[in-house]
Amino acid sequence: MDEERPLFILAGNGPYENRGCEAIIRGTTQILRDSFCDPRFVCLSHYLSDRQYRRQCMQETDDSIVHLHSYRLNRKAIARHFWRPFYLGYAYDHFRRPWALKYRIYAQMLPYLDDAAAVLSVGGDNYSLDYGVTTLYTDLDDIAIEKRKPIVLWGASVGPFSALPDYERHMIGHLRKVTGILARESSTVEYLESIGVARNVHQIADPAFLMDAVRPEGIEDVLPIQEGAIGLNLSPLMALYVTGGDLDAWVRMAARIISQIAAATEMPVYLIPHVTTPSANDHAFMQQALSLAGERNDGIIPVPPVYNAAETKWIIGRMALFAGARTHSTIAALSSGVPTLSFAYSIKARGINRDLFGHTDYCVDTADLDAGAVAGRIVSMLDESAAIRNELAAGIPDVRRAAKDAGTILKHLAGEDR
Repeated sequence: MDEERPLFILAGNGPYENRGCEAIIRGTTQILRDSFCDPRFVCLSHYLSDRQYRRQCMQETDDSIVHLHSYRLNRKAIARHFWRPFYLGYAYDHFRRPWALKYRIYAQMLPYLDDAAAVLSVGGDNYSLDYGVTTLYTDLDDIAIEKRKPIVLWGASVGPFSALPDYERHMIGHLRKVTGILARESSTVEYLESIGVARNVHQIADPAFLMDAVRPEGIEDVLPIQEGAIGLNLSPLMALYVTGGDLDAWVRMAARIISQIAAATEMPVYLIPHVTTPSANDHAFMQQALSLAGERNDGIIPVPPVYNAAETKWIIGRMALFAGARTHSTIAALSSGVPTLSFAYSIKARGINRDLFGHTDYCVDTADLDAGAVAGRIVSMLDESAAIRNELAAGIPDVRRAAKDAGTILKHLAGEDR
């Protein structure tokens, strides 16, 4: 390892088209630069296509980051290209040697492991059942463990796995083996303690709290931000939790939410996307909802999906109040001192709010989601706006310190503080 410029592998993330994934990387590199001497970064992420990967490489603004991609193939791709050696080998491992498949998926990372100071699994909520079982990420951990490299679940929400008792028992054993679990909220710490995982657990805060906002160049010419506006982020993912997966029903409900917020507040409403991947596009979803919102939508402004994470944070920071579904859209708002209503569908939003405020009064559970209730809650929070901003001014510095603590903990875990 180059002692002058330690190398960190940041793995398991999604593309920057998910602004939350980008915000994690930006905050993480800031933490590591504060704690280590001129570090280098290899960022291995999971992409949907080669085009998406190449676009991210071209748009990267940090010269210290080298981007790599995983090799995850679906059955359709294997069937289409089965005659090619790589695809044939992938299919063979998938069906006959599943234990070996991880070396194909993470093949680009392997040459960097010998030089790495640590591997950070940076995907945030990957170690949960929100997206199914976590084999893709536990395989990453196992590779690092086999290579005797520190493997750290970085800024993670973990679990719960209680819906699958056999799998939970498997995960208990796995989580005890990783070098460290740096949990981003107390809810994760409490869950891990309840299943007997505590020795390697440390509570920090999400690294995205440290990402600086950046004013988009020329925004005043293309998207003037009006004072006294509401920022709103709604995602197609919420259909799983609000309407049992019925996307059409969720679009209609979202249209009512947008309309009632605009009517109840009589303030401009900016529809702010935070994930714009082809499979989960907030911008396209909110445009569809807006088309159903009725004729009186002059004060509803869709924000185009052209701004990166730091620029999106700047836009969110101009709002009088923000209401969001995507966790990192709400982190952008909270860390900017903006009163924020979180649509809570998992451990993340409630845990972050509880740690910051000591309560979850500014969360709406998806089971209770109703257009009138959301609009009413926003109106009441506007009335409480000054007090909420004071709460944020008092609490955010502690959260930022907790995020920075991750660097000190990592130095210890990687043996760099001896």
